[in-house]
Amino acid sequence: MLVRPLSGDAPTTKLPAGAVDSQMHMYLPGFPSQPGGPGLPVGTLPDAEQYRQFMAWLGIDRVVITQGNAHQRDNTNLVACLKEMGDVARGVAAVAGDVSDGELDQLAEAGIVGLRIMDLPGGAVDLSALEALDAKAAARGWMLAVQFDGSNILEHEPRLAKLKSRWVFDHHGKFFAGVTPDSPQIAALKRLIDKGNCWFKFAGCYESSRSGGPDFEDIAAVARDIATYAPDRIIWGTNWPHNNAKTTEEYPDDADLMDTVLSWLPSDEARRKALVTNPEELFGFGTV
Repeated sequence: MLVRPLSGDAPTTKLPAGAVDSQMHMYLPGFPSQPGGPGLPVGTLPDAEQYRQFMAWLGIDRVVITQGNAHQRDNTNLVACLKEMGDVARGVAAVAGDVSDGELDQLAEAGIVGLRIMDLPGGAVDLSALEALDAKAAARGWMLAVQFDGSNILEHEPRLAKLKSRWVFDHHGKFFAGVTPDSPQIAALKRLIDKGNCWFKFAGCYESSRSGGPDFEDIAAVARDIATYAPDRIIWGTNWPHNNAKTTEEYPDDADLMDTVLSWLPSDEARRKALVTNPEELFGFGTV
């Protein structure tokens, strides 16, 4: 049985007012998993009540709820979660490239501000929909959350460089083959950031780290480099409820994990940008 801690020792890092968790998933009762994706998270469903406790523990004020792979392109759970969380929340949905304007209108009314591409096993929408969803997002002032094996970024760079919408390269880039700050893949990432519409998300470092915790030094080296290079283009997320964890023993200590990841940002000013002003710009939150 998996038990997710929702309180504990306070993190060493005190989050600034208005801090945004830019990457997490939430699940309410009554919304079954859909064919093609993984099942629902193990243990008690990580719902809005649990997440509010989690916010209070870490000091999070606002949140971006990302459509989970378990629900594929059925965004009804996400819409219900946004209604439950209210004005502090925005959402990123998963839709097909030929989604109707009517469906997008309904999602916008619910608080959706972005669309998700996850070109990895279990993902609901792959890179074949990139241009179609970019056009939909750009027309509405929405963003794209793009996730794939960053080891292949050189192959995808020409397409990514043409994106019109704001977009974020998800989950530390997921460079599964391993990279260093001097790798050509990181040079490609910097070229994309220089286009002015690309962000880089600190979230889920454990999913692609080859060196492992607690320091994730391979991920840290690249994170520090990008944070120094483009402090206005970093956002952060908890990746709660850590869906890859199947037992209490392998579940991360969220306070420790947050302290570790935020230490990769070079200053208090850089942390405030990554936690407050950068996500405000990317997701359309009001300023605090």
